Amino acid sequence: MIDLIKSRTSVKKYLDKPVPQELIDKILEAGTFAPTGRNYQSPIIIAITNKEIRDKLSKLNAEIMGVKNIDPFYNAPVVLVVLANKEFPTHVYDGSLVMQNLMLAAHSLGLGSCWIHRAKEEFEKPLGKEILSMLNIQGEYEGIGHCILGYADGEIPTPKPRKENYIYYLK
Repeated sequence: MIDLIKSRTSVKKYLDKPVPQELIDKILEAGTFAPTGRNYQSPIIIAITNKEIRDKLSKLNAEIMGVKNIDPFYNAPVVLVVLANKEFPTHVYDGSLVMQNLMLAAHSLGLGSCWIHRAKEEFEKPLGKEILSMLNIQGEYEGIGHCILGYADGEIPTPKPRKENYIYYLK
């Protein structure tokens, strides 16, 4: 596990190759085992493999970022959107832990992943609300992040060295 943690990096270029459902399901299951405040399990995960919806979400993400004609999802064929119920005071932390589990699980299975921001803003807009409605998801959910997945187009980057003074001890 330590080696997986130390070797996982963000992948920002993906092959146009579908990810088998079996692998997606394993990654999703790992996400559901993330620790959450008081074990309330406030997050939910929306797994998007439908290209049309994925592309609409990518376009909205780019608009929020203030750019055009780029794919913020780097051509990844799978987008796992993590949202968390705002009723719980730990919802952002809970969703962040889910994101970490998703990325580590993807890495353990030989897939690339990357955390893409702006899910919060997306799910405050009509398209985000439409996606929640399509899935009959009710409640006050905040977008935490997108975990994009796929097969890396090229070598997986080597992690950068850790900065000095990252850790301080009080003994």
